[in-house]
Amino acid sequence: MNEKNMYSNDHLSDLITHEVKKLTERSVASSPAYQAPTTELINKYKTMPIPKKGKGIEKVVDLLNQEILNYNLATTHPRYFSFVPGPASPLSWLTDILTSAHNVHASNFSNAALPITIEHRLIHYLSEKIGFNPSLSSGVFVSGGSSATLTAVTAARDAMTSLTQLPKSTVYMTRQAHFSVAKAFHIAGFAASQIRYIPTDADFTMDVTALKEQIQQDIVAGYKPTIIVITTGTTNTGAIDDLESITQIAHEHHMWVHADGAYGLSHIFTQEGAKKLRGIEHVDSVTWDAHKLLFQTYSCAMVIVKDKKHLLQTYGVSAEYLDDVASKDNIDPDQLGIELTRPPRGLKLWVTLQTLGEEEITRRIAHGQEMARYAAQQVERMPQWQVVTPPQLSILNIRYEDKRKTTEQNNQILQYAAQRMASSGYAVTYTTRLNEHRVIRLCTINPNTTTADIDGTLERLNTFVQEAYATL
Repeated sequence: MNEKNMYSNDHLSDLITHEVKKLTERSVASSPAYQAPTTELINKYKTMPIPKKGKGIEKVVDLLNQEILNYNLATTHPRYFSFVPGPASPLSWLTDILTSAHNVHASNFSNAALPITIEHRLIHYLSEKIGFNPSLSSGVFVSGGSSATLTAVTAARDAMTSLTQLPKSTVYMTRQAHFSVAKAFHIAGFAASQIRYIPTDADFTMDVTALKEQIQQDIVAGYKPTIIVITTGTTNTGAIDDLESITQIAHEHHMWVHADGAYGLSHIFTQEGAKKLRGIEHVDSVTWDAHKLLFQTYSCAMVIVKDKKHLLQTYGVSAEYLDDVASKDNIDPDQLGIELTRPPRGLKLWVTLQTLGEEEITRRIAHGQEMARYAAQQVERMPQWQVVTPPQLSILNIRYEDKRKTTEQNNQILQYAAQRMASSGYAVTYTTRLNEHRVIRLCTINPNTTTADIDGTLERLNTFVQEAYATL
C-alpha cells in the first residue's frame, strides 16, 4: 500500500489545519511549565514495536499530542526561567512547517537560490549590527552554538597555526565559558593540556591581568598563544568579558578572538546591550543563537567571521558530482561550514523580522532586561534572600541564606525548592553553582513574562524553602 492510499490529501489538509488551530489557540501560561513522564510511559516507548502495518495518522498524532510532546520542559512558557529558554515566535514554527513541507535542500544556489540569498542577507545585516564590514565578513546558519563554535574554532586553527605548530599552540578561556567551547577545541585537535583556564574577577568576567600573565608565561615556555574565547553573556550569570581590553591583548600577540555570544549577542539590539557589548567589532568571529533571544524555534544559530576567507580556506572544498550545481557568482553555504545537507534555517528568522520589524524585536529583548531588574528589586525585599549576581542583561542569581545553617544545608534547601517548583508545574527555576554556593538562576527572556509571573514564582520559592527548612 502506498502512502497516498493511507490518507487523502483533503484528509491530511484537514488534520494539519486542526492541529495548527489547536496550537495557536492554546494558552501556554495556563499549562504546566514542566510535567515529567512516568516510568511506565517511558518504558512504553522503549519497548513499542514498529508495526508491520501502519496504525493510521490520527492514532499516531494522538500519541504525539497526548503523550510524546506533552511531557517536556515548556521552553515557551512565561515562567520557564532555567537554562536559556527558547520563547519561539509562532511565526518561526509556521515557517518550519512550510520549509519542511517543501523539503528545501539549502546547500547551494542551484538547489535553493532565494532561501540562500535571504540567509546571506541576514548574515550581512547581523554583521553590520556587530560592526563588521559586511563586504568582507560572512557566515552560515548552523544548528546551534556548539556547531557555530566548532566551525569558528576550526577556521581559527587553520588561520593561526599549522599541523606542526599545533601541539605547542595554546588557547585561553575561563571556567565560565560554555562547556561546548572545550569540546570544540578537543574536536579541532587541541589537547586538554593546551587549554588555559583564566581566573575570573568577582563579577565572573575574565581577569585581564591574569590573561596577560598567562600569555607571557606561555611565550617564555616556548608555546604559541593562538586563540582567546571570550563570552558575551555567560550561561551562569550573563557576564560579559572585557571586550576592549582582551581584543587589544590578542592583537598585540597576533591571536584570534572568538566571542561566544550565543545568548548575549542579541542584546546588541537594545541600548543597554549595545553599550555593554562595545568592542565586539574587534573580534574575529562570533557564535550567535537565534533560537534564544531572536525568538526562533530549535534549531537556528549563526557563526559569523570578520573575514570570509577563513571559512573558505577551511571549508571550501568540492566534488565532481557537485560541478553542475556549484555557484560561480555566489558563495554556497556548503563552502562556509561543515554541512552539505542542511535546511534553510535562516528563513524563519527572516519571516519573523519581516513580519514584526526590528523595533518589536528590540522591545521584546528589552522587556527581558526589565523583568530581570524587577525580579532583583523584589528579592531585595525578601528576608534572608539575597541577589548574588545582579541582573546582567536578563540573567540574575538569587540565594536563600540562613546564618544558622551550614553552607551545604543552605545549598540543599535551594535544591529542594528548585525541585519542588519544577514538580509543581508552576515554574522552572533550577539551580547552578557559583563558587561553593548553590543559587537559583533566573533567565527572564520570555516577552510574555509579567510582573505577576515573577511575583508568583518568588512567593512559591520562598514557600518551598520554608518546607525544606523544616526538615533540615
